[in-house]
Amino acid sequence: MTSIAETKSEVNAMEGWDASKMKGVDGRIPATVLTGFLGSGKTTLLNYILTQEHGLKIAVIENEFGEVGVDDALVRKKFDTQEEIFEMNNGCICCTVRGDLIRILGKILKKGKMDAIIIETTGLADPAPVAQTFFMDEKIKSLARIDGILTVVDAKHIIQHLDEEKPDGVENEAVEQVAFADRLLINKCDLVDEPYLNVVEARLRAINRDAPFTRCVRSEVPLKKLLGIGAFNLENIIKIDPDFLGEDEGEGEDTTLCESGECGHDHGHGHGHGHGQKMSSVLNEDGSRKMDGKKKVHSHDTSTSSVGIREVGELNMEKLNVWISALLKDQGPNIYRMKGVLCIKGMPNKFVFQGVHMVFDGQPMDVEWEPDEVRENKMIFIGKKLDKDQLIASFKACLV
Repeated sequence: MTSIAETKSEVNAMEGWDASKMKGVDGRIPATVLTGFLGSGKTTLLNYILTQEHGLKIAVIENEFGEVGVDDALVRKKFDTQEEIFEMNNGCICCTVRGDLIRILGKILKKGKMDAIIIETTGLADPAPVAQTFFMDEKIKSLARIDGILTVVDAKHIIQHLDEEKPDGVENEAVEQVAFADRLLINKCDLVDEPYLNVVEARLRAINRDAPFTRCVRSEVPLKKLLGIGAFNLENIIKIDPDFLGEDEGEGEDTTLCESGECGHDHGHGHGHGHGQKMSSVLNEDGSRKMDGKKKVHSHDTSTSSVGIREVGELNMEKLNVWISALLKDQGPNIYRMKGVLCIKGMPNKFVFQGVHMVFDGQPMDVEWEPDEVRENKMIFIGKKLDKDQLIASFKACLV
C-alpha cells in the first residue's frame, strides 16, 4: 500500500513563541476550539501541537462522529500522558454541549493544573454551541476562557463542501465552521496549484472577512498562530448570532441528569438530528456573511451517516490493497472521511490510514503492538449512501 512520502518540515513551530501569553491578564485557562470539516487535518494539527517543545500541560477533549473511536488512538501514539485525553464519541459535541462537555470541563478545571485546553470537534459540528458553553455556565466562565476558534480547511475539497446543497432548514456545517473562525488554516496546499488556492481564499473571504489566513501542509503552523492568540471576539460572534448569549430552546435546564446519562434526551448522532439550538443563517445571497440575525433551526443532514468496523485479527496486505483501491474507485465521491488503525500480518507496528474522497494516505505508526495486546482493527467511514453490511463483509474478506 503506497503512502504519501513524508517531507521534511520547513516550519519552525517555536519561532516567536511566548508561553507567558497563554493565561493573559485574568489568569483563566485558555481554551482552543479546533474545528473544520471531515478530513481537513484537525487530528494531525492536534498531534503537531502536542509534540512541540512548548512546555505546556494541555488537556485534550476529543469528539468523534460514529460509534467507533479512532482519533483517540491517533493522538495517543505521540502523547504519553493518557489521563489528559478525554474522549466523547456518543454524539456530536454540539448536541452534548450541556452534558458531557460541561462534565469533562468541570473535571479538568477542578484539577487546576492545566496550562491550556484544546477541544477537537467532530467534522460535522457547529463550533458556536461549544464556545457558548464558556459563557452560559458560570463556573466554567470564571475559570476558563475561549482563546480562539481555529478552523482547518482542506484546500482540495472545501469548495465542493461549501457548495453542497442541503435540505431546507439544514445547515451547511462547512460554512458555519468557516464563518465562526478566528483563524483559518488552509491545509493541504501541496495538493492544489496557486490559482486554485486563490479561488479557495476568495470563497473563504466572502464568508469570513475578518479571520487571518495561514497556508499550511500537513497542518504545520507556528505555535504563535495557534495558542495564546487571544483572538476570540464576542462582539463579532454576536454580529453573526445576536442570541449567542441568550437562552435557546432547551436551555436553562438542570444538566445534572444529562451528565449522568439519565436525562432521556437523544444524544445519538448516527443518522442526523435537530437540536432546538437556534443559530444564524450565516450567508447572504451573494455569499457574504450575514449580519441581520435571521435564524434557522440548527439541524444536520440526515443523509450523512457513519459505519464503524471493529474486527480482531491480522490482515493480508495484498487483499487490503485491492479492497482499498476498489473502495476508492466505487465509493470515493461519497466518502467524506475514512480513517483507521489496522493490524497487518508480518508488520510489528500498527498501521494507520486516513482518506478524504479519492485521496488516501497510509503508513506504519511509530507504535508497536504489545505482546499481550488484542490485535483489533478499528476504522470509521463517514459519508453518504454507505452500505454498512457490504463494507463490513468486504473488509472481513481481507482477514488472514
